[in-house]
Amino acid sequence: MKVVKRDGHIVDYCPDKIEEAISKANAEVAEEDRVTDVQIRNIIKYIEGLKKKRMLVEDIQDVIEMRLMTLGKYALAKEYITYRYTRELIRRSNTTDRSIKELIDGENEYWNTENSNKNARVVTTQRDYLAGITSTDITRRFLLPEDIVKAHDEGIIHFHDADYFAQDALHNCDLINLEDMLQNGTNMNGVMIEKPHRFLTAMTIATQIILAVSSSQYGGATISLTHLAPFVRESRKRIEKKYKNRKLTKAQIDKFVDEDLRKEIEDGVQTFQYQVNSMNNTNGQAPFLSVNMYLGETDEYKEELAMIIEEFLKQRIEGMKNEKGVYITPAFPKLLYVLEEDNIRPDSKYYYLTKLAAECTAKRMVPDYISEKMMKQLKINENGEGDCYPCMGCRSFLTPDRSISLGNVAKAKNYVPGKGKYYGRFNQGVVTINLPDVALSSGKDMDLFWKIFDDRLELCHRALQIRHKRLSKVTSDVAPILWQHGALARLDKGESIHDLLHNGYSTISLGYAGLYECVKYMTGHSHTDGGEGKDFGLRVMQHMNDACKKWKEEENIDYSVYGTPIESTTYKFAKGLRERFGKIKGITDRDYITNSYHVPVFEEIDAFEKLALESEFQKLSPGGAISYIETPNLSNNLDIVLEVINFIYDNIMYAELNTKSDYCQECGYTGEILIDDNLEWYCPNCGNRDHDKLNVARRTCGYIGSNFWNKGRTQEIKERVLHIDNKDD
Repeated sequence: MKVVKRDGHIVDYCPDKIEEAISKANAEVAEEDRVTDVQIRNIIKYIEGLKKKRMLVEDIQDVIEMRLMTLGKYALAKEYITYRYTRELIRRSNTTDRSIKELIDGENEYWNTENSNKNARVVTTQRDYLAGITSTDITRRFLLPEDIVKAHDEGIIHFHDADYFAQDALHNCDLINLEDMLQNGTNMNGVMIEKPHRFLTAMTIATQIILAVSSSQYGGATISLTHLAPFVRESRKRIEKKYKNRKLTKAQIDKFVDEDLRKEIEDGVQTFQYQVNSMNNTNGQAPFLSVNMYLGETDEYKEELAMIIEEFLKQRIEGMKNEKGVYITPAFPKLLYVLEEDNIRPDSKYYYLTKLAAECTAKRMVPDYISEKMMKQLKINENGEGDCYPCMGCRSFLTPDRSISLGNVAKAKNYVPGKGKYYGRFNQGVVTINLPDVALSSGKDMDLFWKIFDDRLELCHRALQIRHKRLSKVTSDVAPILWQHGALARLDKGESIHDLLHNGYSTISLGYAGLYECVKYMTGHSHTDGGEGKDFGLRVMQHMNDACKKWKEEENIDYSVYGTPIESTTYKFAKGLRERFGKIKGITDRDYITNSYHVPVFEEIDAFEKLALESEFQKLSPGGAISYIETPNLSNNLDIVLEVINFIYDNIMYAELNTKSDYCQECGYTGEILIDDNLEWYCPNCGNRDHDKLNVARRTCGYIGSNFWNKGRTQEIKERVLHIDNKDD
C-alpha cells in the first residue's frame, strides 16, 4: 500500500509509524484508558485488511480514531486527536521555518528559479519572499479550507498568489487610468501632484504612478501612451512660444520647434525606460508593466501619439546596456501594438510604424500584437458595440463593459457617459484547474471525466468565492493611490470598493492549464488534429465557459476563463501528476505541462496553421490568453515578420513572436544561448556556463524573463520547435 502525505508526496506504507503514534498517545492517559499491544496490532491489521492500494494519511488517522472509540477508549482517542493536531502544527511550523532558511541560505533551486524576473539573492526580493512565506503560512492555516489546501498541495488546482492573500487589500492586475491622474491631478504619499505642463514632466510622473500602483497590487499593470499624447502638444506650445519671442522667421521657428520637440520626446521616453527598468517596487522587482500603443484611441492627438510610439520602438530596438555596456533586450516594459486599418497596409498612413514594430519584434521580441479587427468581433459591450482595449499586464483581458448603464461607479473624473470604460478596471485574482489531472483521475471513462471535471470546477469556484469575499471587505483607505486618487477609482475616504467587484466592472479568473495533455490522454489525439481531439478540446473549453456563465448569473460576479501563464507551476503540476499516476508516455514523462490551450512546444506545426488553430481556442478563453510562434533570428527577414503581422490582424486577437537575442559576456557572442541535455545553459561560441555572465531573454509565459528558470520550464524552452525556419525554399 502507498500513503499520500499532506504535501502530495507518495511514500510506502509503514505500520511502525502507526504503532509509534498510538503508543505516544497511550503514555499520556491513565492505565485503564490505554490499549494493549495486541489491540494496537489489531488496529494495524484492520487498516491493512481494507486492502487499499493507496490511502491518504488523513484517512488512516481517521480510521485509527474510529477504532479507538469502537474499543471504548474515548480518552485515548481524544489524546490521539490532540497528538495529531499538535503534530500538524509542528509540521506546518517546520515547513515555514525550512522555507525561510532555504531562502536566506540562497542555495534552494525553487527560490532561485521561482520567478524569472526576480533575483532571490537580492535583499529587496528576499524581503518580499519572506513576507510571502508568512502570508502563505497564514493563508494555509487560517484562510482556506483544508480540502482546498490539500488540492493545491497535490497539484489538482493552484491557488495563485497565496504569498499575498493574507492581506485582504491586494488584487491581481489592472488597467491604470493614467488619463484621469495626469489630467485631473493625483496624490502620492500625501503630496498633491497637479497636471503637468510638458511631456517630459508627464513621463516622469507616469513612472512614479506606475511604481506606486504596482506596489499596491501583485499582478501586472498596463498604461496607454494615448494618455501621454496631449502633453506632447503642451510641450510644442511652450517651445513655439519661446522661439516666437525671438522674432525668427516661420521656417526657422518650425525647424527649431520640431528639433526641440523630438528631443524632448526622446528624453521623455528614455527617462521612462530607465525608470521602469531600474526601480524596484515593494514586491522586490521592476513593475510588471505593459505599454499600449493604439492609434485608434484618439483622433485629436493621433499625430502626437504616433511620435511617441515611434520613439518607444526606436529605443527598444536599440535596447538597454548591461553591466558590460553592451545593448541587450530588457524585460520591461512589455509593448502592445494594436493593428488597425491606419497601420496594417503598405498604403496606410502609419504603416511606417508597423514596419518599425516588425524590426523591433525581430530584434527584441516586442511588441506583441492585438488585432483591432478581431477584438471588435469578440468584445461586444452593453451597447452592442465592439471595443478594442489592452490586456491588464501580460494577457488578462477584461470582459466587455456591461456596467455602462450603471453610471460612474468608480467616480472617475474622465468618465464619458454611455461609453465603454476599461481604464480603472481590474482583476480580483486567479485559481487554476489542472486539466490533465481531471483526465488521468477518470481513467479514460468519459462519463467519469465530466463528473470529476464538475467537482473540480466547483472546488475552484469555492476558492474564487473566498478570494472575492476577502476583497469585498476592503475600503478605499487601504490603498489611496488606487481607490481614492484615480488609478482605479476616486472613492471617498472609508468608502467600500464593493460595487467595483460586481456588475462586470472587475473580473475574477478561472485559470486552466494542460489542455493538450488532457485531450491526448482522453482521446489519443492532440487537440490540433482537426477531428476528434480538436472537438473534445473545444468541448472542454466550452464547459469551463458554461460554468463561469452560470456562476456569473447566480452571483453577479464576472467569472471568466483564463489561460493561465503558469511559470513555476508548470513544473509543480508535472511532478504531481507523475507522483500520482506514474510515468505515462506523452502525458507525464516531461517536467512540464503545456500552458493553457497552446499547441505543445514539441509538435511540428507551421506558424500560420498554429495561429489559425489557436484562434479558435483563444475565443473560448475570454478572460485572458495569448498565442505565439517560435522563430529564429529574423533581423534580416522583416518581410516574413510583416507577413505574420498581417496574418495576425486577419485571424487572431492577440499574438506574439518569440525571437532570440542573447549575449555572452565572456566572449561577446550575440545570438542564441543554448541548453544542453542536462538542461544547463551555455554559450555555443566559448562554452561559458556562468549565469552571471550570460544575458538570456526568453518569453516565459507572456512576459520576457531574464533571470533563468526552473528545471521544468528550462526543458520546455529547450524543446520548443521553430514554426518559421527562415530558410529559402
